Amino acid sequence: MVPTQDESSSQDLLQAQVDLWHHALGFVKSMALKCAMELQIPNAIQGHGGSITPSELATKIGLHPSKLPRLRRIMRVLTVSGIFAIHEAASPDKEVVYGLTPTTRLLVIDEIKSNLFPILSLILDSTVISPFLDMHSWFLDECSTSLFKKAHGLNIWEMANHDDTYNQLINNAMVSDTNFLLDIILRECGDVFHGINSLIDVAGGHGGAARVIAKAFPQVKCTVLDLPHVVAEAPTDDNVLFISGDMFKYIPPAHALFLKSIFHDWGDEDCVQLLKKCKEAIPPRDAGGKVIIVDMVVGSGPNAIVTRDTEVFFDLLMMCFEGKEREEFEWKKIFMEAGFSDYKILSVLGVRSVIELYP
Repeated sequence: MVPTQDESSSQDLLQAQVDLWHHALGFVKSMALKCAMELQIPNAIQGHGGSITPSELATKIGLHPSKLPRLRRIMRVLTVSGIFAIHEAASPDKEVVYGLTPTTRLLVIDEIKSNLFPILSLILDSTVISPFLDMHSWFLDECSTSLFKKAHGLNIWEMANHDDTYNQLINNAMVSDTNFLLDIILRECGDVFHGINSLIDVAGGHGGAARVIAKAFPQVKCTVLDLPHVVAEAPTDDNVLFISGDMFKYIPPAHALFLKSIFHDWGDEDCVQLLKKCKEAIPPRDAGGKVIIVDMVVGSGPNAIVTRDTEVFFDLLMMCFEGKEREEFEWKKIFMEAGFSDYKILSVLGVRSVIELYP
């Protein structure tokens, strides 16, 4: 039984107040990170040999001297949060020194393979943040439009079609995530690609994943299926074939299909429809047919608070676009409904997993 306010000690009440403030002020950390990214602070520290004083940082990023005290305050938020490192001054007349952490090294723009700057830029973009400011009225509204569309009048894909800059923001985000994740997939569970002779990357964009797979497994014929306007802008590649088409209508035959971060964009009914098309495209299990899915399985990753928080936060983010992250029982339901017989979850990608799905 939860004690009433009268029964709680003063310290309990004060701690409860701190907890509420901490939750309510969570957006400040996100905005501080966004500011640091847009000021290119990770690159400034990297370009200065990996460590820098506040005064040097202010000069490096072109701030007016009057902003130095404010820069120290925003960096205090980001060092207390562990996003940047801080080394205390050796004496009172010396300045502290800021450094990068494994986290902020992923935001250094020059680090092409592991650069997550573009996908963080999308997550922290005002178009993604602003719909949440009116989420309560969306819950009370009887219409079934997405939270994003209620705020902007267009869903995210319609907005991308109407705005080339926004379309590029989304494309860059997807490419950066793929570049980061594919090398890890090949290291941690590359066996999922063994024994197959052809693979289609469904909704694979400009072929980032397919190119990595084709390079690692030259014997696998790799193809990308995506919408005509996406394929039209795809770079030419001797090792990857591009095919225009709608995955909900037809998927060409292949030994295996690869779908990364696709199903979380869609509701269950659409996912079942897509899975049925996948099943039609692959041979039986005893002939090696399978679908390789890279997506989140809520509750299956490392059992740490930051992992669990990230999973449910990301699910709420996907709700903004009418997508969802699924627990294992939810995955199983759509798999079985689409006619598949079995699956295997490999929880080796942090908050995401590789799922091998068999007909």
